[in-house]
Amino acid sequence: MRAILLVGGIALLISLLGTRVAINAFTKLGYGQEIRDDGPTSHHTKRGTPTMGGVVIILAAVVGYFLAKLITMTTPSASALLLLFLFVGMGLVGFLDDFIKIYKQRSLGLRSKAKMAGQTVIALVFGSLALSPWLEDSHGRTPASEKVSFLRELDWFVLPTILAILLIWLFVAGFSNAVNLTDGLDGLAAGASVMVFGAYTLVNIWQNNQFCQKEPSASCYNVRDPLDLAIIAAAITGACFGFLWWNASPAKIFMGDTGSLALGSALAGFAILTRTELLLVILGGLFVLETVSVMMQVGYFKLTKGRRIFRMAPIHHHFEMLGWEQVTVVIRFWIITGLFVATGLGIFYAEWVSRL
Repeated sequence: MRAILLVGGIALLISLLGTRVAINAFTKLGYGQEIRDDGPTSHHTKRGTPTMGGVVIILAAVVGYFLAKLITMTTPSASALLLLFLFVGMGLVGFLDDFIKIYKQRSLGLRSKAKMAGQTVIALVFGSLALSPWLEDSHGRTPASEKVSFLRELDWFVLPTILAILLIWLFVAGFSNAVNLTDGLDGLAAGASVMVFGAYTLVNIWQNNQFCQKEPSASCYNVRDPLDLAIIAAAITGACFGFLWWNASPAKIFMGDTGSLALGSALAGFAILTRTELLLVILGGLFVLETVSVMMQVGYFKLTKGRRIFRMAPIHHHFEMLGWEQVTVVIRFWIITGLFVATGLGIFYAEWVSRL
């Protein structure tokens, strides 16, 4: 528990101070955001705002984690290193996307195929290693499992290894893009991420307290490294908190694809490594809604040859077009996220109580 509090505080300070430095540095270098011409007209005033702030979130979380491990003199676990690989790897894909936007002064960075190729490589490497017997602990537990999970592994839903890796790829690609779609208003994605990563901090602490020992019981959790995962979740929560100070409306800096892809993939990583894959659909319900709104809009547009369900997708832009202020949309979407998180944690705890 000391390490969890320590890493959260360290990451918060690094992010809070580091983002201020990044704002000054990126402004001098001219690393400003390009704005889509077909987006809401109110966003045109944001053109030139520094972007790639996700670099600070990633550095704050990673440095905070390793400093906490150094101070507490403990060794990083296989699950933690895998999650950091996924977090940083997706951040690099996003960084390339952001850098191309800045360098070529356009609102589109990497081509969609190149971006998806980068996401796919990172996700498949992560999935293959997470299921590898090389990373088994002394009890034979690998970081991930071939079993599909909700609140814990579903023993009756076992996938062949190839299909399990494909499912991991789907989760990683899906949630990294979902957070990317949500990152369209000042503070929206960062604030929502704070709540969901905070929820995973609690989930991992609980799993560590109810960890399966040599004789597993019906109520214990068969997770490889829950305590170390809690430390990383706290680190990312603190990093997002520090960044939100500068990203809240009016934003002084944007996280860019660097941050959104990293955060989304980390959420998927937590779901996979904690055996709570389907629970993430509830905890991260806002990100799911944002993605579904885009899928509905695109599908309906193609089927009806030009008609739309929403005035603009993702759905947060629809409410902007209805005349809601940005701050109003963000706060109300934060409330929705809080309700999703509270529901998810309530279900998680109720399931454990039912097994006693």
